[in-house]
Amino acid sequence: MTTVARRMRADAQRNREQLLAAAVAAFAADRPEITLESIARSAGVGIGTLYRHFPNRQALLEALYTSEVESLCASAGDVADLEPWDALVAWLHRFVGYMATKQALAAEMLDYMAQDAPVFTGCRQAMYKAGEPLLQRAQQAGVVRTDANLPDVISMVVGIAKIQSGDPEQIRRILDIALDGLRPPQHDAEH
Repeated sequence: MTTVARRMRADAQRNREQLLAAAVAAFAADRPEITLESIARSAGVGIGTLYRHFPNRQALLEALYTSEVESLCASAGDVADLEPWDALVAWLHRFVGYMATKQALAAEMLDYMAQDAPVFTGCRQAMYKAGEPLLQRAQQAGVVRTDANLPDVISMVVGIAKIQSGDPEQIRRILDIALDGLRPPQHDAEH
């Protein structure tokens, strides 16, 4: 009996993960009309399974948004062993990838909740908590200017991520150019 219950929980967890993955793909593709039925179909489950995990569209969107932020925050730990500059840059590139899904989700979520809703403020705090050590470490290593702060850096990255371009390589190039501006100014010996 315990084995059956565990397998059912594992199956339920797998279904939930498949639903979230299908929803990420749908929102990242910025499809014109994303229905719960199309998400369930893409996940390979029935609509009843979707509703067991997410009783309505709002619940799915909030779970998806939170899941994407948790993944972004966890990725800060994935890059922490890199050199300070490389770790910060790798995380900020992942942030751009996160923005692809976030933009569509946030726009729809703002239809039914305020920008300062707990889900948004909690996620923002989690992102700052994950990214701040990477920035501070790079500043302490002398590879990032000391007057940079994480809210400014994230605002810059968000602006770049929102550039209307069908070319992800162009976005990466623009981000790299902008990130070079975070390096400390070089002073000539003559000055």
